[in-house]
Amino acid sequence: MSEIKPGFARDWIEFTDPKDELEIYKCDLTWLTSYWTCIYGDGCKGVFADRPNDGCCTEGAMYSDEDDEKRVSLSANSLTREMWQFFDQARPLNPNGALQISETDEDNERKTRTVDGSCIFLNRKEFEADGYTGSFGCVLHHLAQKEGTHFVDTKPDVCWQLPLRRSFETREVGEREYSITVIGEYERLAWGDGGDDFDWYCTSNSEAHVGLDPVYLSNRTELIALLGQDIYDILAKYCDERVAAVKELSRRQLPLFVISHPASIASGRI
Repeated sequence: MSEIKPGFARDWIEFTDPKDELEIYKCDLTWLTSYWTCIYGDGCKGVFADRPNDGCCTEGAMYSDEDDEKRVSLSANSLTREMWQFFDQARPLNPNGALQISETDEDNERKTRTVDGSCIFLNRKEFEADGYTGSFGCVLHHLAQKEGTHFVDTKPDVCWQLPLRRSFETREVGEREYSITVIGEYERLAWGDGGDDFDWYCTSNSEAHVGLDPVYLSNRTELIALLGQDIYDILAKYCDERVAAVKELSRRQLPLFVISHPASIASGRI
């Protein structure tokens, strides 16, 4: 198994928001009906070869805005020493002060702090403590599991959204301007020049296209958070129909009229 070359053709669906004729959703059906799944701790090689157990957490997480940082800080306040390897390093400098969980990068952008070469929220593989729930990995992810909620509520926006990618476009048709919300794959190319530095990347790698369900189902909560329930329901209907069509064509052994994700094909899921 190996990584698929970027730039392959994809199937897209566009539909209008029933409540706003100037709002259009453009969604990558090839990605959303692929069988990618996160394999962290189960075959993930990490984006950097010298830190395979970091997954995609080595450089920390950029905050989307002040609200994102505040929400993460609130989650961090719920963590205990038994759960969090870097609990002591995060203690406030002053009594009643803020946790030391954030820093600014070279562009003066706010992000989660890095400690010992990776994100402060990443419990390393060798970490063990009484009362700790979950194996190594993101302690904010494990916090959500412990509290019976979803990590959408505890992790930085970029962490729970990846590898979904939401972007925005405008389209002018005569005197009319449409707002386009695009939902697609956060593929290697989307990282720009930084993507070239990754030694391994999961979304286009057949090793990670082994999910039990396609992305639009396995990442349902994340998509609802990005789109809202009503728009997700419309998108899911299109995805349902596409998955059914692929299965029917495969059964009849006829040429596919849809473009499936090459990594899912290579993994044998399609």
